Amino acid sequence: MSLQLLTFIIVGFTFAIYIGIAFWARARSTDEFYVAGGDIHPVANGMATAADWMSAASFISMAGLIAFFGYGGSVFLMGWTGGYVLLALLLAPYLRKHGTFTVPEFISDRYYSKTARVVAVVCLIIASVTYVIGQMKGIGVAFSRFLEVDYDQGLMVGMAIVFIYAVMGGMKGITYTQIAQYVIMIIAYTIPAIFISFMLTGNPIPQIGLGSTMEDGSYLLDKLDQVVTELGFKEYTTNKRLSLFNMFFYTLSLMIGTAGLPHVIMRFFTVPSVKAARSSAGWALVFIAVLYTTAPAVAAMARLNLMTTIDQPTKENNLAYNERPSWFRNWEKTGLLQFEDKNGDGLIEYTGLDNNEMVKVDRDIMVLANPEIAGLPNWVIALVAAGGLAAALSTAAGLLLAISSSISHDLLKGVFRPDISEKDELRASRVAMAGSIAVAGYFGFNPPDFAAGTVALAFGLAASSLFPALMMGIFSKTMNKEGAIAGMLAGIGVTLLYVFQHKGIMFIKSTAFLGSMEPNWFFGIEPNAIGAIGAVVNFLVAYFVSKQYPEIPSKVKNMVEQIRLP
Repeated sequence: MSLQLLTFIIVGFTFAIYIGIAFWARARSTDEFYVAGGDIHPVANGMATAADWMSAASFISMAGLIAFFGYGGSVFLMGWTGGYVLLALLLAPYLRKHGTFTVPEFISDRYYSKTARVVAVVCLIIASVTYVIGQMKGIGVAFSRFLEVDYDQGLMVGMAIVFIYAVMGGMKGITYTQIAQYVIMIIAYTIPAIFISFMLTGNPIPQIGLGSTMEDGSYLLDKLDQVVTELGFKEYTTNKRLSLFNMFFYTLSLMIGTAGLPHVIMRFFTVPSVKAARSSAGWALVFIAVLYTTAPAVAAMARLNLMTTIDQPTKENNLAYNERPSWFRNWEKTGLLQFEDKNGDGLIEYTGLDNNEMVKVDRDIMVLANPEIAGLPNWVIALVAAGGLAAALSTAAGLLLAISSSISHDLLKGVFRPDISEKDELRASRVAMAGSIAVAGYFGFNPPDFAAGTVALAFGLAASSLFPALMMGIFSKTMNKEGAIAGMLAGIGVTLLYVFQHKGIMFIKSTAFLGSMEPNWFFGIEPNAIGAIGAVVNFLVAYFVSKQYPEIPSKVKNMVEQIRLP
């Protein structure tokens, strides 16, 4: 059976499951649309949270970035896993105890202000739409390879699929869909890793294979360092991301941004109790760890296979372009892999020097192309395609729900039309979700960065705006509405100003976030990492502004005390 036909069968089967679940569990009330009725079992919610969390950035892009940045790419592993621990310990149980539907609703109650709610909605939409743009890049990559069409056509098909099951199902449908997507994702990610680890090192456990020896007796990472440095690239295991200072703030930005992301926080409102929220967080961390501990091995093995397949240290061993393998031809069709024969010798030279002829190797193709490069069976390649699609679709749905609920529940019902009927609110949520798909899809056609890079920017925006407001709302009995509002505006303002500097209105296709260090960067901190600085600004502005205004009402103090009781 051909790869194309097998891929259609496996992916078509998984899509039938997703859409079937969406119709079976479609939301019939706002309670089911926003929080799935609030009665999801902790283990099931943990699995759904893991799928929501492990987006296209995690499944498709993270290992690709680690593959090309090596040690410098570890910021994604450290930041995203560490941030989830912060979320599970410091925010999720307390927000669940408060019992609201959304993050802006909690901020409105805690800071006794509709203005604070509106500001929180604006911050949420900015961060979430940026995040969805990253997912749309992943969706375009996955669908273009699956359908063997160019990136733009793949993105159009992916947008249509997201619209069908996200708009119909709401949180209830999305939750059960994400459980199925997690199972498909984790199988699709680990099976190729097991195959490739065994082929390269003789050890079927990728986490152990990463530190094992190969047939020639050399350690896998030592071999990779040797190959990439001989071809003119920086050493894999020691290549810092610009500087250790930048890596620290990048990691910190991802951590606190994780803890402030509304679409993940919303998942803890779907369980019946605070105890269940804590249990759900623990299970989610276990499910997430399976993929995140496998990713470094996938990255290193994918980079080694790519380099040794295309290019060799001696020119005589280089691959002839007219003899390029099928995987190379397949990815050329997507436009995400491009070769230019600069010296006219018909050989592919892929180096870190000026004579590099691989003019485009999109980092986001590495995980999906890895099984093909390694020559694995067609059913494994098709399974990875299904997993990549599941990853991109699962998080996009969760983000779109967060955006739509903030518009319909927090703005429309909470501020402008408190008397709106449940039916009209549900309709408004679906219209808002459809509009969000259109906006994110537009930017998906002109992505500002690799999927993980764009997502990192979204984390920085959440870190600088929502995280400090939530932390102070839970752990401070003195922070007033004036301080919180000023802090959120200052934090996200500083972050956006830094990101948009020298980019004008169009930040698309401008100064690359992953490029060389800019002379005017603040202490060498790149735009994707500036969210941590924005969070510091948020805390400081909130503190000093709050001192200029009256104390919070006693009933709000009592609310904070009740939230923090075990």
